[in-house]
Amino acid sequence: MSIQARKEREKLEMRTLILKAAKDLFLVDGFEKTSIRNIAEKIEYSPGTIYQYFDDKDDIFLTIHIQAFDRLMALFNKVSDIANPFERLREIGKIYVEFALGNPEMYDLMFSMRAPMASLQAKKEEWGCGFEAFDFLKQTLQECIEQGLIRFQNTELATISIWAHVHGLVSLYIHERFQMLPPEQVSTIIHTCMDNMMELIKKE
Repeated sequence: MSIQARKEREKLEMRTLILKAAKDLFLVDGFEKTSIRNIAEKIEYSPGTIYQYFDDKDDIFLTIHIQAFDRLMALFNKVSDIANPFERLREIGKIYVEFALGNPEMYDLMFSMRAPMASLQAKKEEWGCGFEAFDFLKQTLQECIEQGLIRFQNTELATISIWAHVHGLVSLYIHERFQMLPPEQVSTIIHTCMDNMMELIKKE
């Protein structure tokens, strides 16, 4: 391995180490209570080392945020070739729910914490990763409408309505607001709610 290749590998390893440590601290202590110094202490390096890789704490958080969306989009793309858009929509819903239930802390970082949005606003950048996921759902719903498969007529209204419904379900679960339900039944109930939603929007 050349010296340059080794240096690039070491840089990638350090960047990965910083991101993992930061994510762990954000999830345990919260974004506001986590400092660059805290992250540096966790990886046993000086704060100056972290600034060689990231501009600030917001930059670190935004990177973690984008990586999480990359994981979700990789799962969505696995069903992009399903020809029937209604069946594709059903699979998108299943993927979204399973991703959220299987990665509750990560889901919170993606959709509940304000930090990444504030960072984007400060940089005057768009929420590109969020737009990509939204557009994937929107395109599928547009095809459903064009083929007369769902009751909605307005694509954006359909996209927001369905996203809000599913987000509400998984957020209630993640934030432990389903305590009135038997714990062993919650996952089944959420999936049943999803099935019911699909039946309600389906055009006969």
